[in-house]
Amino acid sequence: MPDDVPQDELSALRARIAALETEAAKRPAPRHRLRSLLSALLIIIGCVLAPLGLVAAWTSDIVGDTDRYVATVAPLASDADVQAAVANRATDAVMQHIDVPALLEGVAPEQRPLLEKALGKLGDSLQSAVRSFVHDKAEDVVSSEAFEQIWTNANRTIHTALVKALTGSGDGAVKIENDSVTLDLAPVIEQVKTRLVDAGLSVASKIPEVHTDFTIVRADNIGKVKTAFRLLELAGLWLPILAVLLAAAGVLISAHKRRTLVAAALGFAAAALVLAVGLTVFRTVYLNALPDTVSQPAAASIYDGMIRLLRTSIRMVVVLGLVLALAAWLSGPGKAATTVRAMWHSGIAATRATADRVGMRTGPVGPFVARHRTWITWILVAAAVVTYVLWSYPTGWVVFGLALALLFALAVMEFLAEDTTKTTNATDSRDGTDSRNGTDSRNGTDSTKGTESNGTDSTGATGKDGRSPA
Repeated sequence: MPDDVPQDELSALRARIAALETEAAKRPAPRHRLRSLLSALLIIIGCVLAPLGLVAAWTSDIVGDTDRYVATVAPLASDADVQAAVANRATDAVMQHIDVPALLEGVAPEQRPLLEKALGKLGDSLQSAVRSFVHDKAEDVVSSEAFEQIWTNANRTIHTALVKALTGSGDGAVKIENDSVTLDLAPVIEQVKTRLVDAGLSVASKIPEVHTDFTIVRADNIGKVKTAFRLLELAGLWLPILAVLLAAAGVLISAHKRRTLVAAALGFAAAALVLAVGLTVFRTVYLNALPDTVSQPAAASIYDGMIRLLRTSIRMVVVLGLVLALAAWLSGPGKAATTVRAMWHSGIAATRATADRVGMRTGPVGPFVARHRTWITWILVAAAVVTYVLWSYPTGWVVFGLALALLFALAVMEFLAEDTTKTTNATDSRDGTDSRNGTDSRNGTDSTKGTESNGTDSTGATGKDGRSPA
């Protein structure tokens, strides 16, 4: 290049060339663009299938596992809204078979004082007084352990009814009429009749066997739901696995795997949150569509109980997605991630230094961990993954606990390996320079005497013949 080129133009040219090289490096090649497009498509499909996979897995559990279903709805027997609704329905059924005007006339004279005492002050409304009395006994029944047993046994039958309603098979006392799954309250009414008789209302013994329904689930055009339900049941476990495999394939073919993994994990978490919002919206729609004869508070409690396991799975997926995204980000080369890792190592090094000062040593364990650190790390990660996969029904807390356990195990590994690093540095220091006598063991120079091993005085003085003076 000629010498007369101005220096400022030369600097500007070099800056322009550097900018063009940087832009060219950032611009993806056509092959990379195709890989990125296919990767994004696979991850998007996986994220779309994730909510469907959660619903499919929940549906499969509801249909295929009676014990799990019963365990899900059993706590509803203690729910105040459900108890109130059952007590009201039982009271209505009993009152339809009690002739209030002829109540006192049909009672034996010796039983009238007991009946009057039980009914209390009747006032102007005998009907209201008797209804209040019957309702109190119904509340006693639904708040007893007997009702919990009735509820549990009935829900085992309800499980059969759900299978019958949605798959077209099964049989049972639970009826499916007018797009509703209903529970027969005859056992509860029998308990109420017994309590009424024990309280002095002997006329209750003449009430015949009463069958009345309590709505558990209602869905308009339940026949049309069968096909979708059957598909979800058949999908079962395979749909969520397919969603995960598609996302994993998208990450593997991506040119920037770490960033793609972060995006995929966050995408799954976002998809699960969308499902959670959808369940909340559908809850309102479902309750508003119920007829006036159905208790909305009780229906809300039953709805919440039925989808409790689905909500648990949603929270698990959200936590898992966030944990995976955070782990992938922390392992990256970004400035913030590097700073976090530096703080992590500094904290462990400080802890190790404190342990050294109190005389704690790891013996042969430290060198072994230092030599096989990479293998140990992968073994710990694999153990956490296997534990999660083998866990029957993991929750968000299970995922969080496994992440903390893995983090603790990695910290212990770094702590042990740090001891080897300190020991190696100390050994190098002792072998390299002896600070007590100033002798460099590598070249034999004695700094205290100032004399080199070849006989030359460090002050540079020599004899006239080139030899050192005697």
